[in-house]
Amino acid sequence: MALTQELTAVTDATFAGEVLAAEGPVLVQFTARWCGSCRMIAPVLAEVAREEAGRLKVVQLDVDANPETAVAYGVLSVPTLLVLRAGEPVRSLVGARTKRRLRQELAEVL
Repeated sequence: MALTQELTAVTDATFAGEVLAAEGPVLVQFTARWCGSCRMIAPVLAEVAREEAGRLKVVQLDVDANPETAVAYGVLSVPTLLVLRAGEPVRSLVGARTKRRLRQELAEVL
């Protein structure tokens, strides 16, 4: 189950199929239930997911329940936002941000 109902949840088991094999770019929010900043940015990510549907896939990964993927990508703090294209990381953002700032940062890689 997703931490934010608007976003798709991925796990260590589904990450390769849902993220690495995705057709277009994917924004992964590495998150945790106890993380206040993660809850703060979740509605922003849900808006971006709706606005960019078909152009950008946005998913969440709970680092506590899925530590293997977090370790593989060197995630040390949450929220970490990682944009992958063709299975390769192209941008990493750490910490909550406003929708405006996030859109500016995403424009550079989309």
